[in-house]
Amino acid sequence: MDMKKRLTRGISRQFSTGSLRMSGKFSFKRQNSMDPRNNNMRFSFGRQSSLDPIRRCPSFENETIAVPDNLDSTMQLLFMACKGDVNGVKDLLDEDVDVNSIDLDGRTALHIAACEGHVEVSKLLLSRKANIDARDRWGSTAAADAKYYGNNEVYNILKARGAKVPKLRNTPMTVANPREVPEYELNPLELQIRKRDGISKGSYQVAKWNGTKVSVKILDKDSYADPEIINAFKHELTLLERVRHPNVVQFVGAVTQNIPMMIVIEYHPRGDLGSYLQKKGRLSPSKVLRFALDIARGMNYLHECKPDPIIHCLLMPKNILQDNGGLLKVAGFGLIRLSNISPDKAKSLQPQAIDRASTYIAPEIYKDEIFDRSVDVYAFGVLLYEMMEGSPPFHPKSPEEAARLMCKEGKRPSFKSKSKYPPDLRELIEECWNPDSFIRPTFSEIIVRMNKIVANCSKHGWLKDTLKLPWL
Repeated sequence: MDMKKRLTRGISRQFSTGSLRMSGKFSFKRQNSMDPRNNNMRFSFGRQSSLDPIRRCPSFENETIAVPDNLDSTMQLLFMACKGDVNGVKDLLDEDVDVNSIDLDGRTALHIAACEGHVEVSKLLLSRKANIDARDRWGSTAAADAKYYGNNEVYNILKARGAKVPKLRNTPMTVANPREVPEYELNPLELQIRKRDGISKGSYQVAKWNGTKVSVKILDKDSYADPEIINAFKHELTLLERVRHPNVVQFVGAVTQNIPMMIVIEYHPRGDLGSYLQKKGRLSPSKVLRFALDIARGMNYLHECKPDPIIHCLLMPKNILQDNGGLLKVAGFGLIRLSNISPDKAKSLQPQAIDRASTYIAPEIYKDEIFDRSVDVYAFGVLLYEMMEGSPPFHPKSPEEAARLMCKEGKRPSFKSKSKYPPDLRELIEECWNPDSFIRPTFSEIIVRMNKIVANCSKHGWLKDTLKLPWL
């Protein structure tokens, strides 16, 4: 029987697990779905992974649930394995379908056959060099699935071939019900971490996720017993999951159900603003304005987040990343956990973790006082000064000494590039780093004022390249 007839015959019967799981909700795919985009839909074949044993909804028990005719070769193979159709599996393998091809959950035909207890299919797959220790997105193997569902004959065959049941340790964020696994959860097997390419800045390193470069923060193996570290991880993850803005770093996903736990964000090959300033020094007026607007827009979004504003507390060049198009994105927020005194006021829960040797730290944080969103405006003013001058305040003094001069003694550095930049820009900086927090403007006000500065400069021809910039 050719493959098309075999698949048609299978479709005419009840397909016991036609459930389609998307975004944490369950629905069922009917026979009339012919859209080729459905090839990559996520079907739960038969019994699910032993680490995610979700059955299809019992209310559909007596319905005939069909599979689309245009299933790709991987889904055909898994379907045949689920039905225990040895000849169907053999036909597909003879047509050079990869025996180790996987669905969106990382499940192979051997996983499916082991779950269903299909001995002959399992033997066939093993004879065709099926990966006996392949793990699905939850970390389960075919042997673990066979053991969980009591399919002893399949389990003994796998054990005799050297299969090992993985010993998995629960993470502090492991959910009790598999249906509660967060939508952002990534399969750790899809992450290829190459430490030799690791980024030196911060605690993120370069990895590949489904062929795309990403930045990954990996929780150290000794951290899982420390509640403070776990709470900090959860806090950062919670904030990253909330935000979506062109000028804020993009959250990709996380690994929370397997060890090691990880946070994954987009990768920025151009690095951070700190490295850029070290290479370039003083920036042109047009670039200063463009960069400053990027940062202000990202920060304004964070400050206006609902229900609670996100106060960065660590706004500095190394936490400003640059994408391939030169757009700046705010990163590094969520690293300082705060205690909310009121809707607008906060205090650090870990004052000992604050680096007081930072030029960008506001006086309120430096002195461990109650503060508000204006601490980020202060840091923005210092950042703006550095872009204009090409060096941090009071350079070549150490950052620790500069922070002491600015936060304890109230001193401010002089402007050396007075004639090159619009005077309104200097005035804005002086307001941003004012010792009195109530004098500092909000980021929404900063954006309005900077747009006026740009329009003014363009009108008088002070910035010849301004009109070419796409952000106006």
